Amino acid sequence: MRSLQFTTYATRYAAFAVIATAANLLLQEATVRAAPFFTLFVSITVGTVGGFVVKYVLDKNYIFFDPFEGRYQEARKVTLYGVFSVLTTIISWAFEIGFWHIWGTSLAKYSGAILGLAIGYATKFALDSRYTFRSGRPQWS
Repeated sequence: MRSLQFTTYATRYAAFAVIATAANLLLQEATVRAAPFFTLFVSITVGTVGGFVVKYVLDKNYIFFDPFEGRYQEARKVTLYGVFSVLTTIISWAFEIGFWHIWGTSLAKYSGAILGLAIGYATKFALDSRYTFRSGRPQWS
């Protein structure tokens, strides 16, 4: 396990959250443009799935430095990561949909998404470091 400065972990995690958030929002916007008749639910779902894949790969390899331990262990990690993603996605969607219903604009929707994703990622880091990637828990100096 690598030992990095806390600020290095925090910076990486924040940068990866921004990258995954950007992937999420870009995929949402692409979905809205490609299929404007499915603007809210489909765009949120597509963005969420894309953000999940990006964030999992980055977290596993560059935050937790988690090695491959076999198919069953990897399936367990992906399952836990997915369950925690669903829980924290509920936070994100609540903000995004709430902002959409309150203000009814794309700016409000995306602002809610950004706020909800930020809160969700902070919660997710705590859950993943404790349960998902136990052997790869960040150790900072």
